[in-house]
Amino acid sequence: MSAIDLPEVHHHTVLDDTGRHAARVYAEAVYRAAEQAGQVDELRGEFDALVNDLYKRAPELELIFASAAISRDRKQEMLEKVLGGRSSDLFLNTLQVLNQHDRLGLLRFVADAYRSLSAQRSGRVDVQVRSAVPLNDEERDHLRRMVKEVSAREPTLQESIDPDLLGGLVVQVGDWVYDASVRSKLNSVLTMLIERSSHGIEGGRDRFGH
Repeated sequence: MSAIDLPEVHHHTVLDDTGRHAARVYAEAVYRAAEQAGQVDELRGEFDALVNDLYKRAPELELIFASAAISRDRKQEMLEKVLGGRSSDLFLNTLQVLNQHDRLGLLRFVADAYRSLSAQRSGRVDVQVRSAVPLNDEERDHLRRMVKEVSAREPTLQESIDPDLLGGLVVQVGDWVYDASVRSKLNSVLTMLIERSSHGIEGGRDRFGH
């Protein structure tokens, strides 16, 4: 018998809001199991390692897990090969049960929902930070103070480097996004120039009656 009793979620809910509703339901069940086992933080770390590390190094793995053309048995073999002996029994069991429910394709969303749930229950708040270059300690401290003042929670920074931003940073806390990137500012300037150019053309046509 599985250590985790995941509720049945019908297929149509998986498609609602890109699978996030179903992911939250599963994350709740997994969180309760982790809480009972005293492994809440350990499981959070394993979810992060899978999504932020393994999926980036082997993106084909995520495609395989999400594919309906690949059997449960084949996915089970891959889970045991990739994670067997390298992860906790609870985490491997979590993925095996998701596989039994044909929900491995939701893993990324389940990980996000579990992380948010864990942060909420512990009085923390996850802060996703994308920057063109790594933040220094002063910038991290300033960002933590700012988020703590607004949210009244202890922020946990999840940092990633995105050279496409050119400079500045993008901060996301839940559904709130603050975009202070150079890329965003350039796009805003470009949009403004296009709009002005368009208005100028329309004005010219009106002026000459064309």
